[in-house]
Amino acid sequence: MTGADNQPSLRTRLRSLRPDAFGADPAGARMERIRRSPNFADGVFRNPEGARTRPSGSMLEFAKVYFQREQRARRSPAGTVPVHATTVADLARPPATGLRLTWMGHSSVLAEIDGRRVLFDPVWGERCSPFAFAGPKRLHPVPLPLAALGAVDVVVISHDHYDHLDLPTVRALAGTDTVFAVPLGVGAHLERWGVPLDRIHELDWNETVRIAGISLTATPARHFCGRGLRNQQHTLWASWAVAGPEHRIYHSGDTGYFSGFKDIGSEHGPFDATMIQVGAYSEYWPDIHMTPAEGVRAHLDLQGGRPHGVLLPIHWGTFNLAPHAWAEPGEWMKDAADEVGQTAVFPLPGEPFEPAGKPPTDPWWRAVSAPIAHPWRLSEVTEAAPVHREEVDLAGER
Repeated sequence: MTGADNQPSLRTRLRSLRPDAFGADPAGARMERIRRSPNFADGVFRNPEGARTRPSGSMLEFAKVYFQREQRARRSPAGTVPVHATTVADLARPPATGLRLTWMGHSSVLAEIDGRRVLFDPVWGERCSPFAFAGPKRLHPVPLPLAALGAVDVVVISHDHYDHLDLPTVRALAGTDTVFAVPLGVGAHLERWGVPLDRIHELDWNETVRIAGISLTATPARHFCGRGLRNQQHTLWASWAVAGPEHRIYHSGDTGYFSGFKDIGSEHGPFDATMIQVGAYSEYWPDIHMTPAEGVRAHLDLQGGRPHGVLLPIHWGTFNLAPHAWAEPGEWMKDAADEVGQTAVFPLPGEPFEPAGKPPTDPWWRAVSAPIAHPWRLSEVTEAAPVHREEVDLAGER
């Protein structure tokens, strides 16, 4: 036997070069469970309704819009984003009404519900990227250190994209006693990063786990997955319905609008509060993210067709991920919610509020934003069909 015979294979050596942030691919018993899922077909997870997961239109045209100097300027705040100086004392006092939400920026929300603490999509990293030196950087600091949150009963992950599943944050939480509720397949990443298997609950759509006296149900969403160079579509994406003895809340994760919101609301609602993705939308990917108008429509579907509870817009204000103006999601959401009589709340990042109390509705972004056009006021945007362009892949090849 020669020394060469003992050398690892090329495949093994290439895997060793894979950044930790890429996570791990599902394998073994986990992959067998994925193959048995009714939502997995022809080797990939499928959306509840057809969705194009690659940008449509000319990538050259998109690049011109995205990197044009004037357009880049409007995608960042014109001043310092105000952040609530959240203190340990703020979060140590139990919510008077039994339900309190604290938006930490982007899609990260601490929900205190009926005596339990649920942390959705925690991202405390400086960039949503596999690399520390490149990728979208935070536009405002985190409101408080992760350790200052105190004990968390369960961490809920919606899907494995970098702006929702953050390696340094997960590794920090792995050193606590919290458990994780994640969509099917995402547990492979968590195990790779040090979370013990017995603290991971992986759910398919419409499966429920009960943790610390509250139920968490993975509900359908219209999106996609992937962290590495090859997107195998072997990890599921989900929205989440969470119910305690007295309150119900919903977190959309990332999703395009689809008819399934009505079914989710019928089965698990109505909700005291919804956390709805309304940022990073574009005509280049209309099927997998919602505009604010679509977000309001989704909220109403979840509430049985009428205004009810509060709508907390998420997935905006923290990272620059799309061509629209930085504060446009807030401005558009305020208009869209007012039009139908729905209470939308706009807390500062880090500002705790109770949905049953006085809602934070001040448009704080206006003080640090360039002037915002209001094209949605010119047409009935809630009914307008999205602009569809000829589809191309990520490399711009037809």
